[in-house]
Amino acid sequence: MLTLAQAAQSITDSQSTANAWSLFVDSFDIFSVALIIGSLFAMTLIVRILMDARRSVIAPESTFQNLREHLKQDNLGGFEKGLAEDTSVVSIASNAAYRVRHKGKDAMRDAAELAASNACARWVRPLDTLRIIGELGPLVGLAGTVWGMIIAFVRLGQAGGSAGPTDLSLGISKALFHTMLGLVLAVPCLLIYGLYRSVVEKHCNTAMAQAGEIVDMIPENGGADGENKQA
Repeated sequence: MLTLAQAAQSITDSQSTANAWSLFVDSFDIFSVALIIGSLFAMTLIVRILMDARRSVIAPESTFQNLREHLKQDNLGGFEKGLAEDTSVVSIASNAAYRVRHKGKDAMRDAAELAASNACARWVRPLDTLRIIGELGPLVGLAGTVWGMIIAFVRLGQAGGSAGPTDLSLGISKALFHTMLGLVLAVPCLLIYGLYRSVVEKHCNTAMAQAGEIVDMIPENGGADGENKQA
């Protein structure tokens, strides 16, 4: 008896899978293509965010300690080498300040702040794109839902108001299928955006604080001598 029940369940599952695939094929249209492409693009962004939105990437403590140690020892050669070998926010901001050190501390701080803001946009921009995709997904799904209902009512009109469930099933399945795709696209996008936006801002603020400390330690090269050295 158990074997027969398992066989019956297997047959039922196979039929359900076939029906789901048939529904997918029958409901496939321009709205489905847009939602599937959006989902693939969103998955790429999510993977990138999960890999990059970490303190070890945005504001690595080892880089900060290394640059600070070189400045404490007045080892500008090692400091310049450390800046060239790293692409974190603190290195980018410190490098911008170091290039204008002959103009004084105020110019160095302004250059570092501008460079840090531009560098942080590297991590904020994918999150904003993810939010836009998450907000547009349900709207595209709604457009597909309306289109599916239009198809259903057109078929009802063509049948003179006496259409059966089979005649209406394609339009209704399109409507529900697009709604599902829109929600499947929106939920992970908005979830990752909500979770990681504050994380990225926290790490960027840490990097800016580190860069500020490094900039205050960079020696000034003032006057004509500093300009000649810079040239």
